[in-house]
Amino acid sequence: MRVAIAEDSGLFRSSLTLLLRSLGAEVTPSVPSGAELLAAIRASPATPPEVVILDIRMPPTFTDEGIRAAHELRELYPETGILVLSTYAETSYASQLLETVRFGVGYLLKDNVTDPDALMESLERVAAGETVVDPAIVRRLLDRKRKPSAMDTLNERELAVLGHMAEGRSNFGIAKELYLSARTVETHVTSVFTKLGLTTSDTENNRVRAVLTFLRSAGSPR
Repeated sequence: MRVAIAEDSGLFRSSLTLLLRSLGAEVTPSVPSGAELLAAIRASPATPPEVVILDIRMPPTFTDEGIRAAHELRELYPETGILVLSTYAETSYASQLLETVRFGVGYLLKDNVTDPDALMESLERVAAGETVVDPAIVRRLLDRKRKPSAMDTLNERELAVLGHMAEGRSNFGIAKELYLSARTVETHVTSVFTKLGLTTSDTENNRVRAVLTFLRSAGSPR
């Protein structure tokens, strides 16, 4: 797997590069900013990375460079997966990212990435077009009082299914986690889409749209 990295912390960037190479990934480029990443990828257009790892805050302004770089990357290379590794457990960042990049995207917290195999699995899933959100962010949402919205029409089982959907789990994976049959999970997913007003036939797009609704629903803590 070809992986590119944009991370302003030199120590973290070097450690991540060494880890990924030890797992068999080809890491290039590995640079400290989104601008340098885009320039390096444009310099080798014939071999774009299969997935890019980005930080959120990077030079020059240390605000949302990662999200802006993700948007530009998706415009230039639609097939390249994008995984954000961030220090910030803010639902707003995850929501902004999913608004910008609707598929093949992930948002994980650096402190929770402790298993190399799990990291590689996340990279593979993002490269395959799936969406992955850190379980800690999902749990945070489930523990918060939601602003009045269509989310209030979901029952507890449908909320649980949507929470696992936000983590990027397939229907089969959700069934395994909740000890349900795949058919039952499919019924709950269809009900979630209906209650949230997602009536188009593009199921994969509906999964992302459902997760976005979930991320936007956070309100003040209980």
